[in-house]
Parts: sequence; C-alpha cells; structure tokens
Amino acid sequence: MQPVRELTRLLLPVACPCGELDVRWCARCADLLAGPPVRAERGAPRLDRLDGVPPVPVWSLTPYTGPVRDVVVHWKDRGRADLDHLLAPALRRAAARLGPVLSRSLDDPLDHPLDHPLDEAAGGAPGSAGGAPGRTRVRMPLAVVPVPSTGAARRARSREPVAVLARAVAHGLHDAGVPARVVPALARLGPGRDQVGLGARARGRNLSGAVRMTRRGARSLGQRSVCIVVDDVLTTGATLAAVERALEGHGHDVLGATVLAATPPPRASVSTRAEADAGHERKSDQNLKA
Repeated sequence: MQPVRELTRLLLPVACPCGELDVRWCARCADLLAGPPVRAERGAPRLDRLDGVPPVPVWSLTPYTGPVRDVVVHWKDRGRADLDHLLAPALRRAAARLGPVLSRSLDDPLDHPLDHPLDEAAGGAPGSAGGAPGRTRVRMPLAVVPVPSTGAARRARSREPVAVLARAVAHGLHDAGVPARVVPALARLGPGRDQVGLGARARGRNLSGAVRMTRRGARSLGQRSVCIVVDDVLTTGATLAAVERALEGHGHDVLGATVLAATPPPRASVSTRAEADAGHERKSDQNLKA
C-alpha cells in the first residue's frame, strides 16, 4: 500500500495552500482555525443600519489574512473540496461554543438580545461561551441560513461551498443541545457579479436588492423563524446586510452570523496582514530551500 501512496504523490503532488508539501493542510494553518470564535462586526462598515439599531453580531474564527486567505481561495475557487474536512470541523467546534450564547435568545429573541461579544463572556465557567460547550434546553429551533452564491459562481464551482459550512454549524449547535436545521432560504437575483475585488460601496451596489427569499425557503421558515446566517468571509458586511434585510423583510429574526474569517479592521489590517504575510513568505522560503 505504501508504494502505491508514494506513486500517487509523485503523479498528483499534495500541498497545503500555504505551500507546505506532502500534506493537504499543515498544522500551522489548522491551528489558525482552532481558536474560539470572536465578534467581528465592528470591522464591517456596511453592517451599520444607520437607524440606531446595533449591527447584527458576527462571530469569526480568525482574521482573513496570509495563509487563511490562501486556504479559503483554494477551497472556494481552485477545486480544493478536500479542505471541507479542515474547515467544516473547525466551524462545527465554533458553533458548539456559540450554543450557550445563542440559547439565551432562542426562548424569546425580543427579550434576550445578543448584546455582548463571545470573548467578553469567555471566563471558562460551566455553560459560558468560553468554557466547554454545555448541554442547553431551548424551545425554538434555530434556522441556519447559508448565504447564497451567484448563479455564475455556483456553475463554476459545481457546488455551494457555504452549504458545507452551514451543515457544520447546524451539527455544532446540536452538539451543544440547541435544535437547529439548515434552511437554504435565499437566492441571488440576476447574473450577479462576484464580490471579490470590489470596494465597500461597489459591494453595496452589487447587492442592492439582489438577495430574495425563495418560495421553498418561505415555506420552510414559516411565518416567523429565528435565524443565524453562515458565510465564509466577512469583508465590508454588504452581503450579510443584504441577507439580513431579506430575512427581516419576511418577518424573521436574525440573531447573528458566523463566518470562517473576517477582514481585519482598517487600523489593524496593515500590521496584521504584514505580520501574517511575512510568516507566510518565511515558510515558503524554507520549503524552497528544503
């Protein structure tokens, strides 16, 4: 069996998106996704509703910089569906830690708003968001709504990568005792343009009125559901804002969103990206010299 594996590696070389050879993903990249989820909506200006209502809470696993950016790009757009087995378990663990936080709002979302970040509650106490995920009892099921891709992106990828993340979030919430189900309730109108490379205002224009509720989604959600939205990356917040409007426009409550990674806020982005990219370059140099 070993010679067959070695021959396969010669014919089909395996490498982590960061450049490390002979592994599908390296320990360093996996470690970047292993931490607890933290609130990230303050770095997304397009989530500001401008009506006095706080932005929807968004939890992220890690900054969208350096090796993490490489992993996500390879996973979404370069055919690396095998990275599902890295990203989905990471988000499942994060959702399990979010379970106790979300459950406080599921009995009645109007009486128990999510007004604190996860990391402020992370004291390690039993049942707290920062400790080991505990079993909780809630009455209302949670609808896990994936952000829809454009038709062009779906055809190019031959799949919906974010749907994989949504299933992982639902499983993680179940692990924490929170009843949840994936509801692909939304669709993108028209051909749409991918958001990659667009600035904040262009993202907003690109998504203006572009997200709608599907008939099947409306039936699945019923008259009123409590939702958590799932996406891969938080950049300006334009996508999540459009999704929030579409869901709330049909009478549903959006408790928050969870993403793999978030673009660092402007003040932190320069130093954070420089540090991550420098480490990435050092690692690539080592691989070349090896």
